[in-house]
Amino acid sequence: MNKMYPINFSHIGITVPNLEKAIEFYTEIMGWYHISGPIKVSEHNKDNLSRISKLVYGKGWKSFSFAHLSSADGMGFELFEFELNNDAKTTSNSFNMGLSHFCVQHPEPAVLLEQIVAGGGKITMSPQVMYPDEKPYIMAFAEDPFGNSIEVYSQSYELHNVGPHGPKK
Repeated sequence: MNKMYPINFSHIGITVPNLEKAIEFYTEIMGWYHISGPIKVSEHNKDNLSRISKLVYGKGWKSFSFAHLSSADGMGFELFEFELNNDAKTTSNSFNMGLSHFCVQHPEPAVLLEQIVAGGGKITMSPQVMYPDEKPYIMAFAEDPFGNSIEVYSQSYELHNVGPHGPKK
């Protein structure tokens, strides 16, 4: 068997009830780049995006709009607004299958939390030192205006997780 190598993360996609508001939140609060969109896709069109969307979503979705954003390190963030979505907030939570949260890195999590609140989100866990006796790394949790859970680390993922609580051999 060939040796497996880590695969790069390309992007994450989330559905929101208001695409324009989500673009505004993630570009103004997170500082992410707005690459393209909104792009409208209709189930009844014959173009390539509609064809691919039918393969992905099946039948009955009518239409959706989406946009592409990117973080400073090139991680893609795709936002969707489906015509048939009636939810004002996410229905996802940590106890059910599916996306639990996404995490961003900021050297001062409390500062980012203030910006998230100013942008219509809320704090769900104030900044905490993860391992006070070992390392001063901070983590916190918030929600965007649509209820999507955002974790905030002060340091990289690897630094937060290496050590006695890190990788198993």
